[in-house]
Amino acid sequence: MIEKLTNEFRVFRSQPHNMQVLLGVNMLYALILPVVEVFVGAYIMRNTNNPAMVALYQLAMYVGIILTSVFNGVLLKFIKVNILYTIGILLSAISMVVMMSLSSLDLIQLCVAGCAMGAASGFFWTNRYLLSLNVTEDDNRNYYFGLESFAFTIANIVVPLGVGSLIAGLSGHTILGIEFDVNLSYRVVTIITLCVAIIACYVLSFGKFENPHQKGFLYIKFHTLWYKMLSLAGLKGLVQGFLVTAPAILILKLVGNEGELGVIQGVSGAITAILVYVLGRVTKPKHRTIVFGAGLTIFLIGSAVNGIMFSATGVVIFVLCKVIFQPLHDLAYFPIMMRVIDVVSKIEKRNEYAYILSHEFGLFIGRASGLILFIVLAFWVSEDFALKYALVIVALIQMLSLPLSQHITKECNRLDA
Repeated sequence: MIEKLTNEFRVFRSQPHNMQVLLGVNMLYALILPVVEVFVGAYIMRNTNNPAMVALYQLAMYVGIILTSVFNGVLLKFIKVNILYTIGILLSAISMVVMMSLSSLDLIQLCVAGCAMGAASGFFWTNRYLLSLNVTEDDNRNYYFGLESFAFTIANIVVPLGVGSLIAGLSGHTILGIEFDVNLSYRVVTIITLCVAIIACYVLSFGKFENPHQKGFLYIKFHTLWYKMLSLAGLKGLVQGFLVTAPAILILKLVGNEGELGVIQGVSGAITAILVYVLGRVTKPKHRTIVFGAGLTIFLIGSAVNGIMFSATGVVIFVLCKVIFQPLHDLAYFPIMMRVIDVVSKIEKRNEYAYILSHEFGLFIGRASGLILFIVLAFWVSEDFALKYALVIVALIQMLSLPLSQHITKECNRLDA
């Protein structure tokens, strides 16, 4: 076992220096992301007791991502990409600290908090894509995203368990003369998150990264292949919004508290993490659509079971499927996206960030459509109906991603031949 681990470390050390640095930063950020994705939604749900408010917060966040992504393109003309990435990491933690310091959460405060978190995410994700694109090549992207997904999956086990236990352990107790309720416990979590963010920023300083040479990034017309990729992004975004809000809402509504939330998230995560890492090591670019299809099928099964059972058992099965689906989906999706950017940017001779920004618009359309679907069903029919069937509808539509990704892959190979 030690020999195998040593060999895997050698493989990591054989990668380009900037790629090692970026993977280290992203592994640290993996400890922050579950807090953003799961416990922020749970915090809002606990303080408003309204799933639609969680969805509205998420929608405001996606608006913030789009606005900041455009602003980030302007800043790239003057500021190094790694500095902007650092800003995104720090803002993610600071935004949580500010939001959880509010004494109450009304609609306006939620929208402002959502836009602030979206601004942080906009700086983080767009610069992360740009850095990942520049430090990898098509041949090593399966390994890159496999290792990254491994780290994110392990974090999705450890962090919810740790945070859930910390919240449950602190709440209702007096420590050093301080009486901890649930909200104060959440604030302790955000302070720890901020410390991790600062460490991640320090690690990033060891890399040497370059900004795009061409400065233009705003375009409306693109190659036909890129429009197909935007359609795939829209399908990804459609389900992405639900994966941020639905698990926390379902678990708090049908299962119990945040401690149980953490336990459920970790049940299947360890096996999935190992599976994704192995797939990243052994699969080739030609295997991406197979991995993609497996992830989509698993998500559809979990959504269907949740819709049919709509019970604690159904939620457990759904979350287990979700834990498996996300890393499999990302392992295939991001290398496909970057391969398309490689091909189309050469054809059109444009700045890679033009495609990253455009990709965010594609994701936004999907995310907004999915969240609006949930909000409409929750208000006009019922919250239970939305939680039961919106996921099933989205999962069925998401299956269109498989033939589309196969077509995009073939088109990339043809154009790059």
